[in-house]
Amino acid sequence: MSVKRLLIMGLLGVLLLGVGVTTVGLVDLFRDPSGSAAARPDPFVSDAPSVSGSDTPTGVRRTTSPAPEPMPTTARPEVSYPQAGGGKWTIATGRTTISGRAGRLMRFQVAVEKEISGVDAVQFAAQVFATLGDPRGWTAGGGFRFQRVGPGEPRDFTVYLATPATRDALCADGYDRYTSCRKGDRVVLNVARWAVGVPHYGADLDVYRAYMVNHEVGHRLWQGHELCPGKGRLAPVMQQQTLGLHGCVANAWPYVDGSRYAGRSGAYDDPVPRV
Repeated sequence: MSVKRLLIMGLLGVLLLGVGVTTVGLVDLFRDPSGSAAARPDPFVSDAPSVSGSDTPTGVRRTTSPAPEPMPTTARPEVSYPQAGGGKWTIATGRTTISGRAGRLMRFQVAVEKEISGVDAVQFAAQVFATLGDPRGWTAGGGFRFQRVGPGEPRDFTVYLATPATRDALCADGYDRYTSCRKGDRVVLNVARWAVGVPHYGADLDVYRAYMVNHEVGHRLWQGHELCPGKGRLAPVMQQQTLGLHGCVANAWPYVDGSRYAGRSGAYDDPVPRV
């Protein structure tokens, strides 16, 4: 075999290793899917103080910017799932580049519950990484960088795409099955919301999905809930948009026109729909 052919085969092997997935079964839903401890677990506080620094909001910033355009996608496969999965996960393997120019590096893993159909783990992981690295996302202020890592590597959090009942087990907040959550180093995205969004949102499903990622990861970045700054204005990404917009317009991004966009700290007493 020629040297040139050996080099080509070697390069193909490296490329294939970078985009694979692995499957892991969990007996205990509260164990990490790779079997190793997270780098810096911390308890969830819904109204935790914002991260200090020049990019942290001190109040509401006025803007006349329209709601963001949806991220372009190809035709979506139908997403199907049971109400209760078995707590077994498909985990995206490999390591990405680092997104963001400065700030604390946050490494994360991505896991999709195995009973979920119509969601490719590699594509889902790529969508999460693209959302976190978007110029309107959490890297914009220079306070954070992100890198997705594979099983067994040190990390700061794991993004789960979970069935509704598994969502409740991971979030440990009682019966819900509707919303998503962040609990310690778990960023839990409810596949029911990923599949269809919410009826009152008034924006493309891709915008809502970006909101899901940015809102729940925002909690992992020590951001608390915020209120709508006024009728007809953009909703802060840390507003609980899943439960209600309260006169605001759907918005998936923490940065608007290059500046951190926020509302007053607080949460509405919106009921969680029963499912």
